[in-house]
Amino acid sequence: MRSTPISVIVAAYNEAAVIGRCLDSLLAGADPGDLEIIVVANGCTDETAAIASARPQVKVIELPVAGKASALNAGDAVASGFPRIYLDSDVVLTPGAALDLARALTPADGAPAPLAVTPRRELNVKGRSVIVRGFYAINSRLPIFKDALFGRGVIAVSSAGRERFGAFPEQMADDLFLDSRFTSAEKREVKTVVSHVETPMRARDLLRVQTRVRAGNARLRAIDASTRPPARSSWLKDVLLPRPWLLPAAVAYLAVTLIAAHKAKRAENNHWERDESTRIG
Repeated sequence: MRSTPISVIVAAYNEAAVIGRCLDSLLAGADPGDLEIIVVANGCTDETAAIASARPQVKVIELPVAGKASALNAGDAVASGFPRIYLDSDVVLTPGAALDLARALTPADGAPAPLAVTPRRELNVKGRSVIVRGFYAINSRLPIFKDALFGRGVIAVSSAGRERFGAFPEQMADDLFLDSRFTSAEKREVKTVVSHVETPMRARDLLRVQTRVRAGNARLRAIDASTRPPARSSWLKDVLLPRPWLLPAAVAYLAVTLIAAHKAKRAENNHWERDESTRIG
C-alpha cells in the first residue's frame, strides 16, 4: 500500500454506459489507500452519478452544468494525492497500470524524472468504415504523437508537474492544454501501459469528433500563445511522401480534416460533442 494515494480524476458527462466498466477496472485488485478515485458527474441526465456512487472507494461530485474544464477543476479542488491521473471515462485502466504511471514519474538513479506521462496508445479500427480506417492509417503514423500527451485519454502528472498550471481553462482541449505545459524532455510515453482507444465506427462519428477537436484546439490557441502549434503538413511530408502506397488513406484523411476544419470555424459554443458509436457497456 502506498503512503499517499494516487488521485484519479474522471470527468463524466452522461457516461452511464461506460463509467461502471472504467471504475470496476480501477478497483479490481487495488490495495486500500493506493487510489483516490474522484468522479465528477457534470450536467448528467442519466445514471452516471448513481452508478459511480455504488462503487466502494469512489468519491462522486455532481455539477449541474456540463463542462469538462469545470469538472476537472472541481476534481482537483478535492483531490489530495499525487501523482494525479486525469482519466477519460471510456478508458479502461488497471490499478497496476496506474502504479506504473506513478513509478514513471519517480526519479531513478539520479536521472531527472518527467513531470507528465501518458500510456502508449493502440487504436482499435476493427469493423470500422473504410474512411475511418483510412483516416487512422495516417493519424497513427503522425510523428506528433511521439512526444504528445493527447490522444490517449490518460494523462498523469507529478506534484511538480501540477504546479505548472492553475485552473483548466474553459475550453474543450484539456489534453492539448496539459501537453503544452511541458517540454518534450519533461514528458514521456510509458510503453508498459497501453491505452486502448476505440475509434469511431462511421465517418459521420469521426467527423463529429474531429470537428470538436479542431474547434477546441483553435479556441485554446486563441487564448494561450504557449499552446503547441498545429503541424498541418506533417501528414504529407512525414507520412505520405515516405509511404506513397498510403495515398487512398491520405485522401480519406484529408477529406475528413478539411471538412472538420470548415465545420469547426462555424462552431459557436463548447458543446461536448463526442463519439457515441463506441459508448456501449
